[in-house]
Amino acid sequence: MKSTKAAIRYAKAVLDQAREAKVADTVFGDMHLVSETLNESKELRSALQSPVIKASDKKAALLEIFASTSDHTRNLISVLVDNQRIASLGEVATSYVRLHNEAKGVKVANVITAVPLTAEIENQVLAKVKELTGSNTVTLENTIDESIIGGFILRVGDLQYNASIANNLNKLKREFTIN
Repeated sequence: MKSTKAAIRYAKAVLDQAREAKVADTVFGDMHLVSETLNESKELRSALQSPVIKASDKKAALLEIFASTSDHTRNLISVLVDNQRIASLGEVATSYVRLHNEAKGVKVANVITAVPLTAEIENQVLAKVKELTGSNTVTLENTIDESIIGGFILRVGDLQYNASIANNLNKLKREFTIN
């Protein structure tokens, strides 16, 4: 998901405040929770987008859902509601996680597979990513997409390596249609 400029600005502001208060790692955990919760709940995303639901109701619901989070996270929710930007909460959370990782020098590798990764394959992928990027701190995010049939697609920053069966079949299809 591509973040908007506003979402990045809010994320930077929260990161700066969290660093100043020396709670950047705590807020990182909160933002990870917010991002995962919104990704998993279509209903919650729809409620945040809805113009019919009052802003005060959205705020109350979010503060209840994320009651266990830090003051910085709850303040962010309040500010986004007050500024009529609550629909971009997921983008802000994702931007915060990315900015925090960049500041810590952590590379994030996204692996798309047809089935969940086993621990053995995950270790092999991590080793390959470390070799390619030269970074010792790499986190791995696995996304399941059955349409790739088999194999994997690896994305690290601007790099992408597509070793999926669907990609190989498409290459063969193009070769036969050209000839």
